[in-house]
Order: sequence, then structure tokens, then C-alpha cells
Amino acid sequence: MSRVVLEGLEFHARHGVYETEAVLGARFVVDAELHYPFADLTDDLDAAVNYAEVYDAIRQEVTEERHQLIEVLAARIARRLLADQPRLAGVMVRVHKPFAPLPGVFRDVFAELRLERGVS
Repeated sequence: MSRVVLEGLEFHARHGVYETEAVLGARFVVDAELHYPFADLTDDLDAAVNYAEVYDAIRQEVTEERHQLIEVLAARIARRLLADQPRLAGVMVRVHKPFAPLPGVFRDVFAELRLERGVS
């Protein structure tokens, strides 16, 4: 299966368990792998997955609603992409929270979900 990857989409949002996260917000980074067959694709946008539409769907999911868990956000994005883009056979969505309020030194925290069309 072929894939197209949108990597490092950055947004300011207010997800998290703590009230300070709701008030101040933080940076969230999303990666999305779009799996669909394109080896025999014609050079026509109408026959492909529109990356601008995918980006906008991700932006809306990240910035327009608040979730306590990044796992829930990843699932909402993955399900939305499959619903909005009928050419997709599957997706992998990774939501990074690089400034998660943890009591230690770390580089990143992320939730990752892979979904295939027709499989919950």
C-alpha cells in the first residue's frame, strides 16, 4: 500500500486534564499517514486525496474542541479522515504533546492510532 505523510503539523490548543492546560493551552504536533493506492493514479487532484482538505480537518479537530486525553484526539482525527476521504484505505495518526506536564525530563509524549477502513 502506498502512503502520503503529513508530518509535523503544529497547532496551539487547550487539551489536557489540568485547568491550567485549558486556560493557557500548549503546542500540539500531529503526524498523519494516509494509506491509499496511487501507483496507477492519473495526474488529477479529483482522483487523489486532497492534502489541503486533510490538513483543514486535522486543524479543526485539534483547535475547535477540547479533550482531556490525546488518545481521544488521535481517534477523532483518524475517524474523521476515514469518513471525509473515501479513497483512504487506512490512516495512522500520531498526536504529540511535547510539553506535557510531567515531573521529569523527556523529549516527547505521543498517542498513535492506526485504523483501516471497515475495521474499528
